[in-house]
Amino acid sequence: MTEALPVLTKREKEVLQMIAEGLTNPQIAEKLFVSQSTVDSHRKSVMTKIGVKNTASLLKFCVENELIKL
Repeated sequence: MTEALPVLTKREKEVLQMIAEGLTNPQIAEKLFVSQSTVDSHRKSVMTKIGVKNTASLLKFCVENELIKL
């Protein structure tokens, strides 16, 4: 039995995609019209849902599971 992928919000997916594109938290915040701390909260939320400890592991998981497009 394979483990189900976590359910991500639309905003979490947007933030993930922008991280994968190499944007920084300030750049993402500007594009989404939110604060940098909000962007960081979304990133941390996704990391918790997926069960990883850093952004590199987060991106690896997302690519392997086709959660983002490169």
